[in-house]
Amino acid sequence: MPGMKDFFIGLVAGIVLMAATGWYWVYGRRNTHVQHAQTSVGTALHQAIDSVEAKLDAFGLRGKDIKDDLARTGKVVREKARAAGVTIGDATSDTRITATIKAKLLADRELSAWKIDVSTTDGLVTLSGTVSTHDQIGRAMLVALEVSGVRRVTSTLQVKK
Repeated sequence: MPGMKDFFIGLVAGIVLMAATGWYWVYGRRNTHVQHAQTSVGTALHQAIDSVEAKLDAFGLRGKDIKDDLARTGKVVREKARAAGVTIGDATSDTRITATIKAKLLADRELSAWKIDVSTTDGLVTLSGTVSTHDQIGRAMLVALEVSGVRRVTSTLQVKK
């Protein structure tokens, strides 16, 4: 029976093709999505790092800039460009600013929030304490400058190895 033989071969080939298609949809596409997600996360991470690097440059918060300021004046001061109509905040906004900065310092793996004191008066932030490098001073200042309501950041942070 030649017809039965062809039917059986066709049935086996169909089962194999169906199994291969099923495997692709279940496992093959998952790996493609994971690779795509990893690529997207990697790209976003690189963009975020590039953004921080650009901000450090824009505010002059690199280690060399910090060393120069400390040698010249003993402190580092950076001010945001103020928007028209900015008003002086009240004590609650100062408390919010201080708490937000401390939270961001805690979240930053490169900084030790326990060694950095933050005080805020009328949107003017002062950072004091100790850090390990001049770059960490710039990073701490950038964290503070990015908080809403901050008008100026003054750092008296000291570098202690």
